[in-house]
Amino acid sequence: MTDPNQPNPQHTPPAAPPAYEAPGYPNAPQYSAGAPAPAAPAPGKTLGIVALILAIVPGTQIIGLILGIVAMVQSRKAGRKNGFALAAIIVSIVLIVVTIVIIVLAVVAFQAVGGGDLVTQINACLEDPTGTVTYQGVTMTCEEVLEQSGY
Repeated sequence: MTDPNQPNPQHTPPAAPPAYEAPGYPNAPQYSAGAPAPAAPAPGKTLGIVALILAIVPGTQIIGLILGIVAMVQSRKAGRKNGFALAAIIVSIVLIVVTIVIIVLAVVAFQAVGGGDLVTQINACLEDPTGTVTYQGVTMTCEEVLEQSGY
């Protein structure tokens, strides 16, 4: 009999089972570009915002109108809509019209209060040199008006 503590030359011990290996998958692609760059604003959008601000500021409506039109053209060429440019154009036009109406009304009111222009007053005095006229809120005799105007 053989000693159980002695290795048996005819018998080889069984080999260790192979270690489990995960199936091979390719690595994910590596990108070294970093964070994506922010998207560029639509062409003409910044100019449209500037145009809208200028359209609101008194005295700069014409500049706002021009910049609004330029911004709208840039956006249309890129195939995009530009609400800021459209708003700038509309606000500029409305405020320009309102300003013109106010100026016309102010001139008419000033002439009505002042008694009309000087030429009208002089013509009235030439027709009736003994009368009186009111010019810029001052009542004068026609003789004074004709003397001061050189007639």
